[in-house]
Amino acid sequence: MASTNGWPVWYELVTPDPAALTPFYRAVLDWEIAAEGNAMPNGSEYRMIGRADDGNAGGVLTLSPGMRDMGMQPGWLTYFFADDVDALCRNATELGGAVHLPPTDMPGAGRIAMLTDPQGAAFYLIRPTPPPGQPDPQSDVFSTDKPSHCRWNELGTTDAPAADDFYKALFGWSTDNAMPMGPAGDYRFIELGGTTIGAISPMLAPGARPGWLPYFGVPDIDAAREALAAHGGATITETHQVPGGDWIFHATDPAGAALGIVGPKGA
Repeated sequence: MASTNGWPVWYELVTPDPAALTPFYRAVLDWEIAAEGNAMPNGSEYRMIGRADDGNAGGVLTLSPGMRDMGMQPGWLTYFFADDVDALCRNATELGGAVHLPPTDMPGAGRIAMLTDPQGAAFYLIRPTPPPGQPDPQSDVFSTDKPSHCRWNELGTTDAPAADDFYKALFGWSTDNAMPMGPAGDYRFIELGGTTIGAISPMLAPGARPGWLPYFGVPDIDAAREALAAHGGATITETHQVPGGDWIFHATDPAGAALGIVGPKGA
């Protein structure tokens, strides 16, 4: 499914000091942020995030003063696969979205573009460049059940029905299954190729901007919460159970980037 339009294929943390976050993400998610990165054309730096199984969880883009001046803040961004980045950018603008980084070839990565949906939630499109000798690579940063992977992609927005229309038209997602959330509206589950990859939520915390929130998997939700607090993170919600049996909570890392944590209760 990693070569299907709308499939999540990469996650990117934007933060001012990647090295300072290494102990946090090591303790909470068993990740290693590379000690050194690659220089970017805008003067920033890019580092890879490694998992214990030798795979990659995503990357870290250093938030430069110039990027801050443009309004960027610490946070997580999601990359969705696009078979034709240029065409999907055109479609997105016709549907009311906006293109902030036009289609661009990034050496070694692929053709990318950064957009916002009509409510202002940012996301990337990417058609990855296959590594040498791997004509059909498959991203594994997203998994519905594995620790240290992203397990859920949740869009918090100010207008869930409008966002639903936008993404269904852009990516062909199915959102037929929904869970009523009272006066706020429905929590709409996103299905692609028979897999539920996340949801569109009608609820947005006061003062929060519309955006995509990744939920990263852990083997023990209580141990992860303790590690998060011990390494400078802040919890936003209480740990609570969700349909399917897992437990979740919302938090921020020491630089203020929001993330979700999901996993089972320990023995």
